Amino acid sequence: MTTIAYKDGIIAYDGRCTAGGTIVYDDFDKMRERDGAFFFGAGGMSEINDLIKAYHGEEISGDCGALAIVCKSGELSLISYEDGRIVESSVLPDKAYAIGSGRDHAYTALDMGASAYQAVEMAAKRDTGTGGKIRTFTVKVEQQ
Repeated sequence: MTTIAYKDGIIAYDGRCTAGGTIVYDDFDKMRERDGAFFFGAGGMSEINDLIKAYHGEEISGDCGALAIVCKSGELSLISYEDGRIVESSVLPDKAYAIGSGRDHAYTALDMGASAYQAVEMAAKRDTGTGGKIRTFTVKVEQQ
């Protein structure tokens, strides 16, 4: 699946894509941008694409089990798709956060003082769905 971690204005995410038990890519850029919003998704790529469509008001068919951290205008939120609608909740900028198959490992690393990048690095040591190139994104807060 993946590991995406947030701490101190930095989102870190791995580059591993798998198909079953096979590693397809280890350098895939999982960040997606649409209409000024940046999406960092955990789940299957088609489900992440559906989640982004639903976020922008497009209709999707079927279930969508993906989650994503969204950065829009310097604000962070977590989105999912439940009962035919987008569910969005705030991610507090002063709190550490993690999603994906390696989230538990990332949370432990974050609790021990690791940066978002280091948390993804540590998750990759134990989670088979996390690995490869780790990228970072700096959250830019809009000036009021």
